[in-house]
Amino acid sequence: MPVPKRKRSRARRDKRFANKGIKVKVFAKCSNCQEVLCPHQACKGCGHYKGKQVIATKTERLVKRTNERKEIVEKRAARQQSLQASEGKQESNE
Repeated sequence: MPVPKRKRSRARRDKRFANKGIKVKVFAKCSNCQEVLCPHQACKGCGHYKGKQVIATKTERLVKRTNERKEIVEKRAARQQSLQASEGKQESNE
């Protein structure tokens, strides 16, 4: 009867069982945009989870950011106009 020449190390032994726990991933579809995603996670495409929007999408954040920047620029322009107008009044009074 054949007998092993050397003891098999723990690493070599355990390599045989390393892939035992691997399972096939399950995917779901977003109820709003039908994009494939992992279950129990919000959709990255539209930001919906269980039929409700829970996170802002990239495009929504971009639109919001541009609107905020426009408002800031408009406020600066209005402030500078008011400063120039007040300086003009002071010079005319003197």
